[in-house]
This record gives sequence, C-alpha cells and structure tokens, in this order.
Amino acid sequence: MNSDSDLQIAGDILAVQHLLQPAREHPATVAEFAGLARSIAADRARWEHLVEYDATSRWYHRLQTGPGYEVWLLSWVPGQGSGMHGHGPSSGVFTVLDGELTERTAGGERRTLAAGAPDGAWGSVFAPGYVHEVVNDSLEPAVSLHVYYPGLTEMPMHASARCAQESVPA
Repeated sequence: MNSDSDLQIAGDILAVQHLLQPAREHPATVAEFAGLARSIAADRARWEHLVEYDATSRWYHRLQTGPGYEVWLLSWVPGQGSGMHGHGPSSGVFTVLDGELTERTAGGERRTLAAGAPDGAWGSVFAPGYVHEVVNDSLEPAVSLHVYYPGLTEMPMHASARCAQESVPA
C-alpha cells in the first residue's frame, strides 16, 4: 500500500496549466452572474463616483454590457420603490451596495436586503416570471446593482399583493 496521498501523487493541479479553464470574459451561469455582482459590489471605486440621488424618481445608470446581459446601478432615496413588476424574459441578480432595501414578492414574502449582509441577504436571484417590488423603507438612501440576462427589454407592472388581496370579493 502506498502511503502517498492523492495530492502527492497528482501534484499541484494549479501548476498544470492545461487542466485550468481560462476565466470567462463574460459570465454565462447564474453563479457567474452572482459572482459578477459581488465583484462589482466589492469594487467601490468602480461605481461610487457615478451614484446620484433624485428625489423625484429613482436614478439609474447602465454600468456595463456584455453578450446578452446588462448591469445597472440604481439609487433609492427613502420612500422610493419600483412598484410590483416582472422582468419579461430576463433572469437577474441584484444586490444592495449601500444602505438597505425591502423586497416584497407577489406571493407575500418580505425580506430586508442590506449591503454586506451575510447568509444570502446580500441580494436576490430570479428567473423569468418572478414578480416583486423593491422599496427603500429606511431613513437613509440606498444603492443597488442589477444584472439582467438577456438585457432588460420589458418590465411589466402588476397590481401589488396588498391591492390584489383587497380587490378579491369576500
């Protein structure tokens, strides 16, 4: 029986260049899009100087595009919200870069998303057909980053869950 470990037998796989996959220039999986969002979130110098706040409407700026995807930067002053909406055929990832936002789904779920929060409360990942609203319920401004694949071409608005429940006959 050989006492050498598998690692000793195989050697350092990171030193074997032909076994390494080259890093993708553009993301192609949900995990890679989430990784893109996290890497941009960590690079404050890339986005912080672009942020503006508008008291009359949500401010947004397209930060990056790639083959079939877009990255958007949004700001939210206290009280601003998106309204209940979907994303057409797009899937997406969004994360909070600064402050805190509340996400409410059409199913009545509610969660608070905060910049740098652990345990998955950093943002949301969604597929086509996902309906939600995002609101700044806090007393401080917030900034979020949104990645859409394919790029966002429609944002159908829906009645809020609260309004839909009130309109159902008793």
